[in-house]
Amino acid sequence: MSHAIYEFPLNEKVRTYLRLEQLFEQLEHAKQADEDWQYINFLDCLFTLLDLLERIDLRNDVLKDIELHERNLVIWSQHPNIDNDALQSALQKILRLREALKGSKKIGSELKEDKFLSSIRQRFSIPGGTCSFDLPSLYYWLKQPLAVKQQGIVNWLQELIPIQQAMLMTLSFLRERGRFGDVTAEKGFYQGVADDKNELIRVLSLTDQGYYPMLSGNKYRYAIRFTLFTPTAQGNSGVESAVPFKLASC
Repeated sequence: MSHAIYEFPLNEKVRTYLRLEQLFEQLEHAKQADEDWQYINFLDCLFTLLDLLERIDLRNDVLKDIELHERNLVIWSQHPNIDNDALQSALQKILRLREALKGSKKIGSELKEDKFLSSIRQRFSIPGGTCSFDLPSLYYWLKQPLAVKQQGIVNWLQELIPIQQAMLMTLSFLRERGRFGDVTAEKGFYQGVADDKNELIRVLSLTDQGYYPMLSGNKYRYAIRFTLFTPTAQGNSGVESAVPFKLASC
């Protein structure tokens, strides 16, 4: 049987982290791009990420998380059964990321000042605005040798590496806080209570039964409703039978 993990953030910070994680994953795939449309998708994704970064103060949030991880690792180092080599490696990585973030400018500032990117960025907000007659400079760049385009991508992404690594580390620590346990949603509905530390709800659910989970609520209380992908002939979309699934509160 096929399964999928659905992740539901309980606060705005984690919601932003998950969106950025997805954008970074899409950008990473562009490093193997060899078609024009793949590079256009990369640029579109890059501009979406920059739009998101410009609306939030991500560096301060990530720095706070990094400093919290550092304190936690120092506490864990006192545990007699801890893998000290792994802990020291993680701690050194955290210290390097913290210094890199503190010494950097506002995230995305160098990309915003890039003449080529700034000259084409606005057109990407227009449906179909990336045709050669709209953006001849982009068309020219797309026709450059593969090595030139790949180096451009590496240079553009270089500025984002510290914030990407710090954010992914935070999400990794967050996910490890919760362990999956067996739960049943009676008549397709489950209600849970979150404690003060919960920031993310993860649902491991079957993907071959015609339904998927939806979550509503906040950091105190939440509800999971399993919904039919294809509504019944009567127009009902809610699952009426018991649904077994796995739940992790992180």
